[in-house]
Amino acid sequence: MSFDIILTEIEQALQQDVQCKEISHARALIAALRPERIADVQRATDNVRALCFVLRQHRSWRLALRQYLINLIGKRKLVHLLTDTGITLNNGFWGAAATRIVNRMLPPLINDDYVKDIFGQIFHHPKDYLWVNGVANSVWHDLILSTGLRARTPRATHAALTNEVLNAVQVLSYRITTIGLEAELVRNYPAIEKFESPFLRQNDEINDYVLAYRGWLMDRSQAREDCRQMEVLLTQCEDIVLRIRKTAAVTGVSISLTRLLLRLTQSMDRLRTLLAILDSQDATQTIDISIPLFKELVCADNKQHSLRELMQSNTELLSLQVTERAGKSGEHYVTNTRAEWLGMLHSALGAGFIVGFMALIKILLGAMSMAPFGYALLYSLNYSSGFMLVHVLHYTIATKQPAMTAALIARAIDEGKQKLDELVELIVKVFRSQLIAIVGNIGLAMPTAYIIAWLWYGVSGNHLVSPEKAQHLLHDLDPLHSLALPHAAIAGVCLFLSGLISGYYDNKASYAHIPARLRQLGWLRAVLGEARLQRVTEYIGNNLGALAGNFFFGIMLGSIGQFGQFFGLPVDIRHITFSSANFAFALVGLEHQMDWHLMLYTFLSILLIGLVNLGVSFSLALLVALRSRRVSFGKGSHLLGLLWRRFRTGARDFFLPEKAPQPAAETGQPAADDCDALTSAPVTGGEHRTEPSFNALPEAGEQAADQASTGEEQPANKGDTSESTTSARQQSLL
Repeated sequence: MSFDIILTEIEQALQQDVQCKEISHARALIAALRPERIADVQRATDNVRALCFVLRQHRSWRLALRQYLINLIGKRKLVHLLTDTGITLNNGFWGAAATRIVNRMLPPLINDDYVKDIFGQIFHHPKDYLWVNGVANSVWHDLILSTGLRARTPRATHAALTNEVLNAVQVLSYRITTIGLEAELVRNYPAIEKFESPFLRQNDEINDYVLAYRGWLMDRSQAREDCRQMEVLLTQCEDIVLRIRKTAAVTGVSISLTRLLLRLTQSMDRLRTLLAILDSQDATQTIDISIPLFKELVCADNKQHSLRELMQSNTELLSLQVTERAGKSGEHYVTNTRAEWLGMLHSALGAGFIVGFMALIKILLGAMSMAPFGYALLYSLNYSSGFMLVHVLHYTIATKQPAMTAALIARAIDEGKQKLDELVELIVKVFRSQLIAIVGNIGLAMPTAYIIAWLWYGVSGNHLVSPEKAQHLLHDLDPLHSLALPHAAIAGVCLFLSGLISGYYDNKASYAHIPARLRQLGWLRAVLGEARLQRVTEYIGNNLGALAGNFFFGIMLGSIGQFGQFFGLPVDIRHITFSSANFAFALVGLEHQMDWHLMLYTFLSILLIGLVNLGVSFSLALLVALRSRRVSFGKGSHLLGLLWRRFRTGARDFFLPEKAPQPAAETGQPAADDCDALTSAPVTGGEHRTEPSFNALPEAGEQAADQASTGEEQPANKGDTSESTTSARQQSLL
């Protein structure tokens, strides 16, 4: 339907009823503005500009549309649209999810007296926000001016609308006060009880402001203060929110706390917007403030029944905390010096030795006759206990690294997107550490399995695996004639999930005060004694996440294949370290009757399986870490170029760490060869970092744990000095 027909119908409807407020005309007008392809922003812009042209050419249509819009909004209650749309609900995740599912099947009743309800009827397409947000603010500004919706002063535009905005301001203020006194917030920031709360003071100021504003609307000769005092109090409220988030970075975070902070921040942002509208000095300023609010309301209304949006809004902060803890764990998987690099090799060799015996146990369990559930149970017990033993002995499984190091790289990207040279150095260290861990795992898992197989043959007189079983093991490693690579990808997903589980339980241990609660158990103190109880609980607090991640990772590896058999699905797992051990078992089982071409092909297949393991787990972990911070890294090509230059100028550093610098000469002056040692003094990362929005937790320094009791903000942590790079290296990269 064309604009001419729609505007003519509006004019005729107003002639019949000057109070006409039927939404059918507004729906038709938005349908005419909506492009055929919902994401076609250029077409939507052209449609809006065409409507502006038509309104400027026909004064009667312009007056009719202005009167119709005043009736449409002014005759209904506006407060609910401003206070509810775009603000997280107070119910929990599962309650909100159930409500959205029910509303999709049985839409809620529409109340024609509320702008909030008819707003969703007008912008009824679930993707309307794409073209509405895509149209430039200046184009919407021209449309508002074309309708004539402007007056000599913005405060006198419409008294009823102004009162609705004032009501919304009061509702938001009361809501902020209520949330600010929640026990969950007080628990994380006890100082709020010792001093006068800004959450209470802002409500007193808002009530005085609203009272004075309404008096000014009735009598313009009365004085009316601006909202600067409320802005100061809201800033103090935001400071408390930031301190709570910093404290939560150390003490842990819960879904309920996440939802409260999100709802509180959204309410304060909306209150600021409405106060800015009320306090604006001219029509242009009012329109400029209102257009982003309009876009936000359209987007929120379109997504109010979206389960995906609900999950994202409820889990972003929690996933950030989980990946943040994974990132801190990832620091232990990055080697900087030769001593650390050799320590990583030793740690990986120890894990490879244990995996050799884990592969033996799996072979023995597979020879037993059991139901799929029995295999799943015993396989899971074998994997879980083995991986947990690896952690307890401080050994390293190479494939566990990517889920941790990816979060570390994401944190580096978030902290300084411009410092690509430092990011290159971090990636070099991660690659070097990952490579030596793989070499260590395979380097001892394969000989261990080989020796076990020969000892078994020497003691029992029979091979550990029959020739048929050996051929089956080799077939499972063939990337061309089996599902080895898809199964390796499934193992990569399990590795990624185990990293998230580790972060979740690390967060749980801190937030739930598990070590301190364990120390309160009288029977446990009686069994262990005070000193041993202290050591045990401290170990649990520091290692619960890693132990839980390894436990569940073992369950996933042990049960996925059996569940695949139970449901008739071709799913299983392939892990590089276990694959190398199985290859050694097969080699002995065939008594070395294997062509060297097949040996080389199988060995390359094992490396390819490992590449898929690492690639899938690293990609998923990096994606989640970046999305949890809402960071989009758009310099991938430039980063690849820097990595290539780095490889050409120092390929050795990708495989071996640099030698430790030689001590200075006896004169106290550095030798000529030690210039790099001077320039490689650790930098502190002193780049100022602005505080992110509500969906990104600030980095917590070591002092964050004290903020819960003192309420004083400590200086921010300046970063890990071990990850700095030499200025000479930076110049070579440029």
